[in-house]
Amino acid sequence: MNKIDVIILAAGKGTRMNSSLPKVLHKLAGRTLLHHVISAVNCVSDCRIIVITGYKAEAVEKLHAQNNCIFVRQSEQLGTAHAVKMALPHIRDLSDVLILYGDVPLVSTCTIRKMIGAVKEGQIGLLTVEKDNPFGYGRIVSNEQGCIESIVEHNDATSDQLKITEVNTGVMAMNVSQLKKWIPKIKDDNRNNEYYLTDIIEIARLNSCAIRRIQPNSVIEVEGVNNREQLSRLERSYQKRLAYEFMVSGNSLADPSRFDQRGKLKTGIDNYIDVNCIFEGEVQLGNNITIGPNCYITNSIIDDYAEIKANSYVESSKIKSGATVGPFARLRPGTLIGKGSKVGNFVEIKKTTLGNRSKVNHLTYLGNATIGSDANIGAGTITCNYDGSKKHETTIGENVFVGSNTTLVAPITLSNDSFVAAGSTVTNSVSEGQLAVGRAKQRNVTGWKPPAK
Repeated sequence: MNKIDVIILAAGKGTRMNSSLPKVLHKLAGRTLLHHVISAVNCVSDCRIIVITGYKAEAVEKLHAQNNCIFVRQSEQLGTAHAVKMALPHIRDLSDVLILYGDVPLVSTCTIRKMIGAVKEGQIGLLTVEKDNPFGYGRIVSNEQGCIESIVEHNDATSDQLKITEVNTGVMAMNVSQLKKWIPKIKDDNRNNEYYLTDIIEIARLNSCAIRRIQPNSVIEVEGVNNREQLSRLERSYQKRLAYEFMVSGNSLADPSRFDQRGKLKTGIDNYIDVNCIFEGEVQLGNNITIGPNCYITNSIIDDYAEIKANSYVESSKIKSGATVGPFARLRPGTLIGKGSKVGNFVEIKKTTLGNRSKVNHLTYLGNATIGSDANIGAGTITCNYDGSKKHETTIGENVFVGSNTTLVAPITLSNDSFVAAGSTVTNSVSEGQLAVGRAKQRNVTGWKPPAK
């Protein structure tokens, strides 16, 4: 079986994006356009990926260095055939070659497999699509039998050829021996004086090689990005597809048009997501979870029957079954909310474990803390975990009651069944069953006069 080498063309600036970023570094659903393409071809075993870079090559290469790609720089951009030619020294002998584009991000693994299958049968695979408005696309010219004869670029097409609605996507696949033999035959005798990779189709036909037209399951797979308006349309189309997949898997959305998934979302069933929620990174949802409007959840795990109320922010945290978070709560990285616990409005928690059935209902900051089960943390409580140099731990046992407006100066331990009086500043640990009172002595001044107004 032949190896598969994939060439991804990603050298362009993207002038119409009006951006300092290379076009392939613009993001779709939270990932760069180029990353989408690389992810799609990772389904192919023993695959070598060669990325052709050009404009701001260093930035493109640095951002995708972890993807095990070979980067080849095209310092002078003379056309798509010239870009492919730059990759030839890195193509393995006896391989099949698939050519993709870094600004066409949503080609599917299914389509990729069909393209590779055509090559294995001795043909060239050419991905085409029917478009109602084919302006700007190369037209597929076929003979009377319907066999592909050539591709004519829009600027070079005759008036009759411009009426053709089957267009070239640029994606093609062939054997390396064919590619190496035919690339040198491509000329730049066209209006743009560029070396068009599309010319290889006509050369193949002249060499009696069959061209198999392959069409994608959805037009969205071959939509390219040339400007920000196209990027926004592609974003919505892609999100609509993700929303559909979420719903058919047994979950509900208040409004599919106001759902954003920017990464991987693994989910059970019977979950309900209200409007304007964003899921980023890797998020895992259990079953029967309710998430209110305007919530942001990233790289987190939420177990069965949990509820995230409106306007809450959950980052790199775990929420166990039956817990309630929000509204207006913020969970920062390293937070674990126990079963049946409650985190209320305007509470911020970081690197803290909140035990089962414990409550932090409002206006509180907990950082670097471990809290046992059935604890009650009153409004306005703060763990003073940072001394200006180091972070320190606060440990609160089971069945502990902390009154409102309490300051806990870490490192400190509140043992099981201890109490802290409201308004206290606590600097020493509290033993089991003790009541800590850390208030200044109150004085009532008789005869005091307010300042004159």
